[in-house]
Amino acid sequence: MLFNSIIFIVFLIFVFTIYWALPSKYRNYFLLLSSLYFYACFNWWYLFLLIITSAVDFYAVRMMLKIPDKKKLFLWVSIGSNLLVLSLFKYGAFFLNLFPDNQIQYTWVIPVGLSFYTFQSMGYVIDVYRNKYLPKDSIYEFLLYVSFFPHMVAGPVVRYYSLMPQLKLQTFFKNIPWQAAIKLCIWGYFKKMVIADNLDLIVSPAFQHIQELNAIETIIAGFMFAVQVYCDFSGYSDIATGIAKFFNINLSLNWLRPLLSKSLKEFWQRNHISVTTWFRDYLYISMGGNRVSTQRWVINIFLTFVISGFWHGANWTFIIWGAMHGIIFLIEHFYLEKFTWFLKYFGRIYLLLFHSISLLAFRCQSGSDLKNAFSNIIFKWQVSLAHIIAFKDHIYWFFAWMFIIFIFMKEVTEEYSFKYLEPAKTRFREAFYILLVILIFILGNFHAQPFIYFQF
Repeated sequence: MLFNSIIFIVFLIFVFTIYWALPSKYRNYFLLLSSLYFYACFNWWYLFLLIITSAVDFYAVRMMLKIPDKKKLFLWVSIGSNLLVLSLFKYGAFFLNLFPDNQIQYTWVIPVGLSFYTFQSMGYVIDVYRNKYLPKDSIYEFLLYVSFFPHMVAGPVVRYYSLMPQLKLQTFFKNIPWQAAIKLCIWGYFKKMVIADNLDLIVSPAFQHIQELNAIETIIAGFMFAVQVYCDFSGYSDIATGIAKFFNINLSLNWLRPLLSKSLKEFWQRNHISVTTWFRDYLYISMGGNRVSTQRWVINIFLTFVISGFWHGANWTFIIWGAMHGIIFLIEHFYLEKFTWFLKYFGRIYLLLFHSISLLAFRCQSGSDLKNAFSNIIFKWQVSLAHIIAFKDHIYWFFAWMFIIFIFMKEVTEEYSFKYLEPAKTRFREAFYILLVILIFILGNFHAQPFIYFQF
């Protein structure tokens, strides 16, 4: 059940109406059943996987509290079971393909949102192990924490201390922040249906014919995919955050205009914040963080990026993507940060250029495609856009660039305070969102395209 589908809108209206009509003591039970049904709509069998992994984590926490001397054992029971599920369902084909003589046919489909809900559940168990919480939750409360339908499929990965107290707090219909919720949903749907899905009609053909492109066209394809994936995923987060507000739930901030960053370090402080901080808190710090020698710190940083790349997908291309970010992050730390003038005046260009090139590894389906893409950049320098322009007519390209400029202009006005624009922004704010709704109906892609991060 996709956010950008009619059936989801019907589902949301039904859940919202019944939720607020019920007595407060029954609301969370209904919200849990609705969330489980929402997930079951993708595949009923994977609902059992969600319930089983959550039950194991809940049991592990209870045993930690009951038998403190064996906390580490139950921690590894939780981590091991979650990693086993990830390995079987997400990385099974990858590991089997490491053996050239393998005859086993891998047919399992990756459960939607598997990486997100396992990370959220694992983070909870690790925090209890670290004595951050003394949870007193029932199994149904924990299941609701893991499966709350707005965020469970593609994040944000919400921490226990942020979400669980809100789920237990009695709230009232009159407290719903209608304006904030509706604006977030409209902006999220606009980014997804108007910008991301329409850009895909250029990006997909470009990567399907990557060997035909020259250097400039390849970089443009990478840049357009950078905008597409940002609008797609941040659009999902905006919609999820807006929907949660209809139930008086505030989800954590997941995006802070990352494409306006002046360095890779700043980029990862703004991009996909909930997952970035998860890797920082539960992987990087567990390996020693920066409390180690310089040599060990370099290894910790590099491994964190490589593992986070592998988390995104079971393909060597994602490992290469993570390695590229790890290497450039370290180069930036040891060398580029000394040249403050460079980052001040050229940082955004450098960041967008590197991000666009690195995303070639994120988007290419195979190593051979990625090899062709990098080969284009190195050897095929020519001033021509004939191949990439041929994928769509000129009017389509006009609208594509118009929307790219639009998204950057909106984020620039949010990033910086332009005093002379404030009166106009206040006066025309409602009209702006009405215009977005009109543009969604005129230019939006209503074919219910899946969100890109559903595959992760």
